[in-house]
Amino acid sequence: MAPPRSLPALLDLRAATDPGRTALICGSHTLTFGAWRDRSSALATGLRNRGLRPGARVVLRYGGGDWIAYAVAYCAVLRAGCVAVPLSDRQSPATSAHVLADSGATALLHPCGANLPPELLPAGVRAATEEQVVAEAGALAEAEAEAEAEAEAGTGTGAAAGTGAGNGQVSGAGAAAPSDAPDASDPAALAQILYTSGTTGTPKGVTATHANLVHGCTSDERRRPLRHSRHFLHAFPVGTNAGQTMLVNALDSAATAVAAPQFTPGRFARLIEEYGVGSVFLVPAMAIELLGSQAARRYATDTVRLVGSTAAALPGPVALGLARAFPRAQVVNYYTSTEAAPAQITLLFDPDRPDSPGRPADLRDLRVTAPDGTPLPPGEPGEIWLRTPTSPRAYLEGAGGGTAAARGSGNDTEVFRGRWVRMGDLGRVDEDGYLHLLDRERDVIKSGAHKVSTLQVEDALHAHPAVADAAAFGVPHPVLGAVVAAVVVPRGELDAPALRTFLLDRLAAHELPARLLFRPSLPRNEGGKILKRELRLLLDDEALR
Repeated sequence: MAPPRSLPALLDLRAATDPGRTALICGSHTLTFGAWRDRSSALATGLRNRGLRPGARVVLRYGGGDWIAYAVAYCAVLRAGCVAVPLSDRQSPATSAHVLADSGATALLHPCGANLPPELLPAGVRAATEEQVVAEAGALAEAEAEAEAEAEAGTGTGAAAGTGAGNGQVSGAGAAAPSDAPDASDPAALAQILYTSGTTGTPKGVTATHANLVHGCTSDERRRPLRHSRHFLHAFPVGTNAGQTMLVNALDSAATAVAAPQFTPGRFARLIEEYGVGSVFLVPAMAIELLGSQAARRYATDTVRLVGSTAAALPGPVALGLARAFPRAQVVNYYTSTEAAPAQITLLFDPDRPDSPGRPADLRDLRVTAPDGTPLPPGEPGEIWLRTPTSPRAYLEGAGGGTAAARGSGNDTEVFRGRWVRMGDLGRVDEDGYLHLLDRERDVIKSGAHKVSTLQVEDALHAHPAVADAAAFGVPHPVLGAVVAAVVVPRGELDAPALRTFLLDRLAAHELPARLLFRPSLPRNEGGKILKRELRLLLDDEALR
């Protein structure tokens, strides 16, 4: 069977095959494939009636409790031929304003009662809810039908072509065709702009085509993924690559998606029990909270067969904890990025090899290279690259609206080379085929003659039973250039001397934290990534006291 050409085409197929099947659950609300198709089609028609033309960028600003409305809006934007720009409503006003301006957005969709302050909307950007757009489209269609009826009765004045023009709507001969027509998306056309997490600077827009987004999806009901699960569960926010993966899973998989409005360990575990969840997707920060929660242990979780971790490196001790907490499940590390998707390496975690996130089933799409791009043999550390199986993504060119072509910016050549994408990580593949992530390139600490992996330091810290969470990073040193610092979230009683004694058997002298700070929590962005620049500020503040 031919694969679907776009995500709206996939939705149409699922709705035609089984319209009453539940596709998505969020809180007390559910969405069937039939309702998803119908609502997105009506909204797409309304967007076109508002004058949006193919290629127009539409920002979708929704929260964790709005996954159903967001799913409808996302497919509607793509069905209308426009470009979706996902944005979490928990992003700061400055980040929201940056995304609106940088993407060149002409419209913003949001749920009822959650609009941005007017001063943050660039000139010319119209904001609306699904209900407002659909109501306008309905009123326009009703007015045109009445005008046509009058004309047929010989009493019309030919005013139908102008109906709705006073409201700034496109109508009559200039109106777009209804959006319930068969999907005709150009696979090579731009479909999405997703912004990076911005942990080290201003978020960058990453473009994706329809072909990129739908790659790997199937038209064959017998081959749908996650067939071992009746439901899969996640708590990823809108506007993240992990969240977008879950949206595609909701469209493509055999399992029904359950989106937790927000993550708390007890509620997350309750949802596993309530829905008999077979597949659980989380980020390391969620895994750490889940393992440390007494409330989560009250619920039955023995239905889980797959625990997938993504978005950041999963510390070995935490992966071991997940394997013990879900003894009937396979722990899987999904290695990808906003820039690389849908390129992804699936790593099956082996409890007997906790120093590695896992062994890839196939190494053809993973490469470890020297700085000049030369592939390195097994065991040699270098830069990690992934190869995408379809049209690659690219950085949006042209700040303040991306008016230039989507490809060709200066940063592209550093990250994108043909279908190969530089991941920004250092690693190696050992003789047995296991991947070892050494560190983010930017996080490696150069201390004297040594290079220190912050991931290795964090793994050693997480191995202490009284450490709930930890982060390591480099701080300046007048002689060595830099030394290791760590911020630790303790579980119970723990002091610096006891922790340093514990680390003596696990780290070399140059890897031991020269500065230790204990805090009740670590600053993380909405995607669960640690904000190390804020930790450095914490140490600076501490030094001044």
